[in-house]
Amino acid sequence: MRTASATGSYEALPAEDAGPGVLLLHANFGLTSCMRSMCDDLADEGFVVVAPDMFEGRTARTNEESVALRAHRGSEDRWRVIAKGLDRLQRRAGSPNIGVVGFSMGGHWGLWLAQQALLPVTATVTFYAVRGGDYRGSRSAFQLHLAAADEYVDRSGVARLRRKLEAAGRPYELHMYGGTAHWFCEEDHPETFDAGASELAWKRTIGFLHSTLG
Repeated sequence: MRTASATGSYEALPAEDAGPGVLLLHANFGLTSCMRSMCDDLADEGFVVVAPDMFEGRTARTNEESVALRAHRGSEDRWRVIAKGLDRLQRRAGSPNIGVVGFSMGGHWGLWLAQQALLPVTATVTFYAVRGGDYRGSRSAFQLHLAAADEYVDRSGVARLRRKLEAAGRPYELHMYGGTAHWFCEEDHPETFDAGASELAWKRTIGFLHSTLG
């Protein structure tokens, strides 16, 4: 079942209506059809998926629109929107452990969630996103997908994140995709979409979530 919820999220359930929970956090362009399709793919793999809509139904078509959209203040703080989505996911999923999959801005939020010691996030997957902070209280394993040529993610930020995770003793995988740029995994960005890299990254994502969440 796939539904656009009145709670401001998109939800996708597997055929069994229960399974490990995954919170999908959309990129700067909003909860687009591409993001919803990824939710559906995860549900087909047996996961219960909730994708909070941080932009309250708004989506962007260009980089300029996405910058304006990200700067726009909605009726509710984004962390509250994410928290509500996480709460709904915990009530729907058939497992106490939660996975997070985030893209760009959503990946940045996903890394923030993973740092919160009281949250049941045990698997964090990010696409073209890094974030500093304190990971010592994290309960999560990490899988990071990065573009080789990314104007929004610099190598110093990647190195800093690796040091933070290693200092915290958190397990992580880092995959760098040669010849790719930011948005390489999203079909609605034809100028940077890379079908081969996207397929490989998504296969790794599914495998990581299955092995980590069970």
